[in-house]
Amino acid sequence: MEPDLTFSIIYRLLLSAVLGGIVGLERQLHQKPAGLRTNMFICIGSTLFTLLSDELAKRFGGDHARVAAQLIPGIGFIGAGAIIRERGSVVGLTTAATIFVVASVGMAVGAGLHLTAIFTTLLVLLTLSILGWAEDRFSLKTRLMTFRLTTSNLEDLLPRAHKAMSEAGIPMQHFQVFRVGADFVVEFDTDVSTPLQHQVMQKLSALEARCECVPATAPKE
Repeated sequence: MEPDLTFSIIYRLLLSAVLGGIVGLERQLHQKPAGLRTNMFICIGSTLFTLLSDELAKRFGGDHARVAAQLIPGIGFIGAGAIIRERGSVVGLTTAATIFVVASVGMAVGAGLHLTAIFTTLLVLLTLSILGWAEDRFSLKTRLMTFRLTTSNLEDLLPRAHKAMSEAGIPMQHFQVFRVGADFVVEFDTDVSTPLQHQVMQKLSALEARCECVPATAPKE
C-alpha cells in the first residue's frame, strides 16, 4: 500500500475517533447510556467500513457503496437497543438519534468529506447543549415520576388526593393502593416538569400524609 494512502487512512480513522469522542464525551458528562467509548467505536467503525467498501470495490470490482450501505440498518439496530419503554414512557430517543448521526459523521470522514463531518459534529454539540439548556430553563422537558403517599386514614386521603391532582390538571397513571403494616400506601405515576413536580409535592404534602417522589421505574415481571 502506498505511504500516502496509508497516511490518509490513518488520518481519517484518527479524525473519526476525535469527532466521535467529542460527542461521546458530552453524552458521558450527562450520564447517558451511549458515552465516550460507544460513540468513538461507532464513528471509527463507520469510517472503516466506508473505506473498506471503496477499497474492496477497487480490488475485486462491484458497487463501491455496497458495504457502506449496510451501515444504516446496522446502526438502526444499535439505536433500537438504546430505546427503552418504561411504564408508558419512552426514553433513549435522543441517544438513539445521536448514535445515528455519529455513524453518519464517520461515513462522511471515510468518504473524505472532512469539513462536512466536523461541521456536523459541532452542530450536534450545539443542538445538545443549547436545546438541553432551553429545556431546563423553560421547563419544556418532563419525566415520569412516581408519587407515593403513606397514610393511616385511607378513606379521607383518597378523595382529597384525587381533587388536588384534578385541580392541577395532572392525570394519574398506574394508580394503586396497597398496605404496608398498619399504614396504606397510595402510589401513582405522572409526567411532570421540575417546577410542576414541586407544585404537586406542595399540594400532596398538605394532605397530612407522608409524601415521596422518585423517578418511575419499570414494573417487575
